[in-house]
Amino acid sequence: MDSDRRGQWLRGVLDICVLALLADRESYGYQLAQALDASGVGPIQGGTLYPVLLRLQKTGLVTAQWREGSAGPARKYYRLTDDGYAALRAGGSAWLAFVQPVNDIVTKGVTR
Repeated sequence: MDSDRRGQWLRGVLDICVLALLADRESYGYQLAQALDASGVGPIQGGTLYPVLLRLQKTGLVTAQWREGSAGPARKYYRLTDDGYAALRAGGSAWLAFVQPVNDIVTKGVTR
């Protein structure tokens, strides 16, 4: 896939993906990047992910807390706030409402 196109698509949904991952459990940045890669979204560099996390924190959708690591340096753990859960529900619903018609159109075109 064209990396420019993939990047544009990802910019539109990375916030929702991060919120969804944090809905399952709190996490730190590297762990989120690994989960995004394992999910098939692809590798996300820290220079892309950490500004998203900072923006989500500044807007009150996540909180962050530094914790000492037992086997390494301290890590900043992120957790959804109540507003974060609400944003995930609203954003996730909007995304699903958008992507379903696109999938229908593309599926028809690809299967011809």
